[in-house]
Amino acid sequence: MQKFIAALLAAASCASVAQAQTDLPLPVAQAGSTYTLDQAVAAAGGSAPAADAAQAGIASARAGRVVAGLRPNPVFQGQVENIAGSGPYRGTRSAETTVGVALPIELGGKRSARVAVANAQLSRAELQAAITAADIRQQVTQLYVEALAAERRLATARDQSRIASEALRAASVRVQAGRASPLEQQRADVARINAEANAERQARLSEAARSNLALRIGVPIQGPLDVGMLDRLPKAMIGPVLPTDTAGTLAMAAADAELSVADAGVRLARANRIPDLNIGPAVRRLEATKDTVGVFAISIPLPLFNNGNAAVAQARADRTRAEAQKRLTALDVEQAITDARAEADNAATSARAAAGPALAAAQEAARIARIGYREGKFGQLDLLDAERTLADTRVAAIDALANYQNARARLERLTAPAPSRGN
Repeated sequence: MQKFIAALLAAASCASVAQAQTDLPLPVAQAGSTYTLDQAVAAAGGSAPAADAAQAGIASARAGRVVAGLRPNPVFQGQVENIAGSGPYRGTRSAETTVGVALPIELGGKRSARVAVANAQLSRAELQAAITAADIRQQVTQLYVEALAAERRLATARDQSRIASEALRAASVRVQAGRASPLEQQRADVARINAEANAERQARLSEAARSNLALRIGVPIQGPLDVGMLDRLPKAMIGPVLPTDTAGTLAMAAADAELSVADAGVRLARANRIPDLNIGPAVRRLEATKDTVGVFAISIPLPLFNNGNAAVAQARADRTRAEAQKRLTALDVEQAITDARAEADNAATSARAAAGPALAAAQEAARIARIGYREGKFGQLDLLDAERTLADTRVAAIDALANYQNARARLERLTAPAPSRGN
């Protein structure tokens, strides 16, 4: 046992001076073109119901913009007077028939105010489509990373199964040579059985992760995934962390869009307070004399019961709420970005350590334990402990790399810039 501990210390010492490595020593063979994350995101964006809903929202807002710019329709008017009376007004002998149209004339800038509201709603719908696209990218990234991590776990499990089979053969040789108790062979067989069962479980999980990704993007996945993506880590951060800038993010743009809609709503409510005119040119035929005369009518509603003040107050309250929500969003987004950045940095640090020095030390310790066990210098328990440590370290490295990629995806979603007005 002391020899084994000394070997572990020596391996750790060698690993500490070696260059940190982020690639797991389990290369996955790639045949054909690699199915990248960008391809998966593009496929998901074209088949996601959320994206269809966002595009429908834009189409609806554009139609609303057209409707808002339309003028009120004229109204056809017709009336017949002096009929079905008594004396000279009996029947239709003295009838007066008037036919004309009523032309509504909007006052107070109602049409331009409606257009302003529609434009603000269109901008909000376009921004919502950008938010949906960012959400889809994050969701697909998480599924893609999980599929990569599942493949790595499967490769690790299969490698551990192979190692367990080799350990069983070595134990059988030692037992047959009379150098070890049959109990060692039984322990090695149990380790092999557990390793094979774990490989079978990981195979199912890997298949499920790949199927979930294919289901989400709506197309079957052809070719291998980009296995190198999992190992891409940033350089270690040195120096002070820059302050968080929330301006221009999707969340703040959404809050600005809501405030713009509220501002346009206040303007429209004020414009609606001004009554509209109705001008009615018409033609009247006098049945008694067979003459035709012109008629011109003008009407304007009297704002006695509804003068529009309540609507203005409601619109102002909506604007106050939108403005307060914008301030709250700024605080929430700044806090979320700060937390996400710290989470991503910590995940990167853990991934660099787990996939670098820690993994190298565990590999070297396992290698020394295998050699020592074959040569009779280490016992079987030392070998099993080293192999278990190596397996746990490999899985921890995979989990750390996946955690970083997921944390990075969340940070990118929070800091995603809003599209410019020209796009």
